[in-house]
Amino acid sequence: MIGLREGMNRRKGHFHLNGRHQGGDVLLGGLFGMHFYSVFPDLSFTSEPQQPTCHGFDILGFRQAQTMVFAIEEINRNSNLLPNVTLGYSLYDNCIKLRIGFPAAISLVSGQDEQFTLDETCEGNPPVIGIVGDPSSTSSIAISSVLGSYRVPMVSYFATCSCLSDRQKFPSFFRTIPSDAFQVHAMIQILNHFEWTWAGLLVSDDDYGLHAARSFQSELAHSGRGCLAYLEVLPHGNHQDETRRIVDVMKKSTARVVIVFAHESYMINLMEEVLRQNVTGLQWIASEAWIAATAFQIPNLMSHFAGILGIAIRRGEIPGLREFLLQIRPDQHHNNQYGNNIVKLFWEYTFQCRFAPPPAGWMEAGGALCTGQENLEDVETELLDVSNLRPEYNVYKAVYALAYALDDMLQCEPGRGPFSGHSCGNLQKLEPWQLLYYLQKVNFTTSFGDQVSFDENGDALPIYDIMNWLQLPDGTTKLQNVGKVKRSAFKGEELTIDEDQIFWNFESKKPPRSVCSESCPPGTRMARRKGEPVCCFDCIPCSEGEISNQTDSVDCNSCPEDFWSSPQHDQCIPKKTEFLSYCEPLGIFLTTTSLLGTCVCAAVLGIFIYHRSTPIVRANNSELSFQLLLSLKLCFLCSLLFIGHPRLWTCQLRHAAFGISFVLCVSCILVKTLVVLAVFKASKPGGGASLKWFGAIQQRGTVIFLTFIQATICTAWIVSAPPAPHKNTQYYNDKIVYECSVGSTIGFALLLGYIGSLAILSFLMAFKARNLPDSFNEAKLITFSMLIFCAVWVAFIPAYISSPGKYADAVEVFAILASSFGLLVALFGPKCYILLLRPERNTKKAIMGRASSHNNGN
Repeated sequence: MIGLREGMNRRKGHFHLNGRHQGGDVLLGGLFGMHFYSVFPDLSFTSEPQQPTCHGFDILGFRQAQTMVFAIEEINRNSNLLPNVTLGYSLYDNCIKLRIGFPAAISLVSGQDEQFTLDETCEGNPPVIGIVGDPSSTSSIAISSVLGSYRVPMVSYFATCSCLSDRQKFPSFFRTIPSDAFQVHAMIQILNHFEWTWAGLLVSDDDYGLHAARSFQSELAHSGRGCLAYLEVLPHGNHQDETRRIVDVMKKSTARVVIVFAHESYMINLMEEVLRQNVTGLQWIASEAWIAATAFQIPNLMSHFAGILGIAIRRGEIPGLREFLLQIRPDQHHNNQYGNNIVKLFWEYTFQCRFAPPPAGWMEAGGALCTGQENLEDVETELLDVSNLRPEYNVYKAVYALAYALDDMLQCEPGRGPFSGHSCGNLQKLEPWQLLYYLQKVNFTTSFGDQVSFDENGDALPIYDIMNWLQLPDGTTKLQNVGKVKRSAFKGEELTIDEDQIFWNFESKKPPRSVCSESCPPGTRMARRKGEPVCCFDCIPCSEGEISNQTDSVDCNSCPEDFWSSPQHDQCIPKKTEFLSYCEPLGIFLTTTSLLGTCVCAAVLGIFIYHRSTPIVRANNSELSFQLLLSLKLCFLCSLLFIGHPRLWTCQLRHAAFGISFVLCVSCILVKTLVVLAVFKASKPGGGASLKWFGAIQQRGTVIFLTFIQATICTAWIVSAPPAPHKNTQYYNDKIVYECSVGSTIGFALLLGYIGSLAILSFLMAFKARNLPDSFNEAKLITFSMLIFCAVWVAFIPAYISSPGKYADAVEVFAILASSFGLLVALFGPKCYILLLRPERNTKKAIMGRASSHNNGN
């Protein structure tokens, strides 16, 4: 700070700045925009340049400056805050230009030569110990980068650029307005609240807009809940071609929401072009820089811009401010010697008069002279409208923040201070960097109930009002509060919106839909469109067996093995189970047929037992006939093991019972055939010896031996690789087929091969004996039955292999039943016919008679 003041102690040229000043023990500086624009003279570099002139008096900027004056005077009257210390002030008009604001700031921290006198050592108080301002982000960046080197506190009430939160570049910058970083957060929260994922972004071509654009893009991408349809930079000034192109982009875009980060001056040409091209159906979201601009709230704009939502600086109430403003009088403050003329300029603008001496020609043109006694209540002026204090409330908080920091510093106890040697700051040798220390720790609550403190970046606890342009029936517009967004130390960010109060400028009177692609419902997944933002996608239905149970799923998930996708593909449901059930028609038919065959076998067996002493039963070994009927009965019954839910014991038993039963049956037939051949051979001369090998014991032994071989095969199969229940998911995607896996294909092949070998051998033996006399054999019946048996099982193999799931079991059951019925009917049908219907033929004579006639015929 000493270096800065040494340079400024030298005689320098004056800046003719509009301002207002009041002395005191400690001075606070202020920078306010009290004119809309300025005119700079040409620089010839041959003579001292003329001073710039400011034009277009800004009543609101003047009210903000007077709010600082009011706050200082209120503090001076407060005996509990800075007792025995009188605050003074020095305020300047920056005319919304860095070329004026920067020299004004330097003048504040260095002083005007005629106004402030410093001793030769440059000790003593600096002209100001802190500055309230600048309202512009661009000016604040430039000014704070210089003042930060000297640790001069600067508390802005309107500069929102997030870049100013960089403590490395701006170590002495504070602000009572939230940064654009939080404003961006608030904007994104509003987008999320209304589910607007597709929006356009317009920004002004300055630090405020460009930094906001970068921050918005970053935060939106990080949130993952929205995309920008376009990003356009609004030109400053009259660039109609560029403005026309931007509006054309908006018109062609499918985004129904437009977000604008820009100052009022950038919006004028844009709004005019929107009207010219008649672009309607858009929901505008305004930044705090222009949401409250009354200049735009006029009837001819409302058809296109009514219903705007926006972020506004927190509104506050400042008791006594209106009364203070009514007491402003130029005769009390008018002093042109040190630029103390801002009240005079306000008075002349408000009452359209001039103070003496008036400009040349003023009186001749009919102009009036100002007396200084005019009454402000007699004119319509925005100055007295204190119902919507927003920047003014931030000014009020900034002044009090500096005052509380100074009060904390002056209450320091010597020897317990925070500075070198535990020293404290004092008014005699007060340095701005000492105040900076206490300003970082300040914490107080305003009369309106808002807490004021600064974080490590110099940002205050952020809070914004959410505003809406309400179009009234008479065509006028009212700026209404519909919510707020804030960040607290304990609850984080909170968004509150009263949707019932919002005015929507649409026929539906409801918020619009603004999405690039509608959300993908459950059962579909998002597929990004190539070359387009992530919010633009197609909804692809999930494949069979896959689901998505959330909206906007990126992927479809496969269902577990025992589950399948529902028809809507939004949940996994248990797969249907399939097996040959007793309850389904096919199972009922096969079960009935099996039981029918069993009953028929029992009936035939009963008939044979009843007629066991008759010749036709006793012929050709009745014991083998009884064994054959019992084995056929077992064949019919074993088919039942193939029906019903497969279990371990049924899987292991079904093939064993099937194999042993059929081997027993075929063995009996084979022995019968061999006995017929042996008897016929014994009837010939010299053939009696052949019968001794086919006695009753040998017949039983042969049947048992042949059956034992099959039993051994089945035992080895079950022990080594037993059949077991198996859930097969290969046949159908949406079904589980319960079946019995064979375990060992070799074991199953040996079982069938052994049955087939015996059947073929029986067929060959029977075929060989087919022409023997009828009285000695059943060869023709056996041949026919074996032909049926072999045909059934030869057809079984390809049918079994090609049948999926339960139909394979059905084919096997059908083969068992068909072959069993074939044997039963072919072998026992003719005999039952004689026993029941032609009993006269059931005599030995009749049988021998058939034999004689046969021999005579030969």
